Amino acid sequence: MASEPHRIFIVDDDAAIGDALRVLLEAGGFANVATYASAHDFLARAGAVAGDCLLVDVHMPEMDGLALQAELAERRSGVAVIVMTGHGEVPIAVRAMKAGALDFLEKPIAEDQLFDCVRRALALGAAHDRRAEAASETARRLKSLTPREREVLEGMVQGQPNKVIAHALGISPRTVEIHRARVMEKMAARSLSALVRMALEAGTGRGVE
Repeated sequence: MASEPHRIFIVDDDAAIGDALRVLLEAGGFANVATYASAHDFLARAGAVAGDCLLVDVHMPEMDGLALQAELAERRSGVAVIVMTGHGEVPIAVRAMKAGALDFLEKPIAEDQLFDCVRRALALGAAHDRRAEAASETARRLKSLTPREREVLEGMVQGQPNKVIAHALGISPRTVEIHRARVMEKMAARSLSALVRMALEAGTGRGVE
């Protein structure tokens, strides 16, 4: 199933600036651009998720850009944040980047810098989608394993030779070999290292949950 295109959100209490940025982005070929006049309005209505891009002004009443960034981090939203600052406000921008912002733009914002930042943010979103899709596929493959195959996989991830796995499970080394081959096939792993990597990414420490 194809994922929905990621969205670009602009949060700035100056509506004229927000609208100008939206028009500029749309003219540059970017779709799904929305503007909000306050952080509270954005949080209440946007429903931003991992992969989306947020352009936020650092100076806003009630909740400023840094506070909004902190709130999104607390919610583990995964939104790529680009802060917009006034000229000479590099220290504020540095604070934002230390807190996880992707980049910062100084007003007045140059078109090429705007497009470059947004493209990088959306590229991160696409990479997130690929990782999520791969994790989902790995989980599906793991569920296709029989209980015995999962036990053999656990031994493989721990680096145990067939004889050790066989002894631990009370089966013959030949049977372990058969299970190993089925595990490799079901997991679509081209090598043992690829299998171990998938198992570790799907588990929490030991390899497979």
